[in-house]
Amino acid sequence: MTDPWASAGSGEDAAAFVGAPRSRFAWCVSGSGHFLDESIAIALRLPEVDLFLSAAADEVLPLYGHRIEALKARFGRVFRDKSASSVPVGTLYEDAYHTVVVAPATSNTVAKCAFGFSDSLPTNMFAQAGKLGIPGIVFACDTEPVVITKAPQSSHQEWLTLRPRRIELDNVDRLRAIDHCIVVRSPAELEAALETRLRELKLAWNTSSS
Repeated sequence: MTDPWASAGSGEDAAAFVGAPRSRFAWCVSGSGHFLDESIAIALRLPEVDLFLSAAADEVLPLYGHRIEALKARFGRVFRDKSASSVPVGTLYEDAYHTVVVAPATSNTVAKCAFGFSDSLPTNMFAQAGKLGIPGIVFACDTEPVVITKAPQSSHQEWLTLRPRRIELDNVDRLRAIDHCIVVRSPAELEAALETRLRELKLAWNTSSS
């Protein structure tokens, strides 16, 4: 089996990026609340990580108790989807990132990535990273026949039961065939994939996320 990493390359204004080449993780968040808390907690344990938020993520994060200003204080940089051409993608061309993570990824984001559409910041980051040979890890939300997910704080329910359609499950399988992409289905699988990537980069988890 081919090593999925084998061909990998090593202010909010992308042009203002300053940093050592290929020294950072780019963590993209879509508009899903599924394991959102767990995904943010894992991201905070990584060394040198920046957040890239879709417009939907910008709306959804506060619904799950994650204020954008607080995230800015805890991460190196937070890039938001404020331009039609996804200007922050330019950081990839500046050779800033060695790995792109999309977590959590909505079924909409998964479908776009699987079919090569790029009309949001996370899908643009994913597509351009692939074209540059930069490894991507996608935490797909709809991967099982029944999905139990946390409801927004404003909901009268604490948990929601979802039943992904065949098309959502098929798109996850399609995404697995995309170059330079690893698809994971749970926080445990996400952590394991990142553990492998850290070892390859000779890096380690942060001992504290505070």
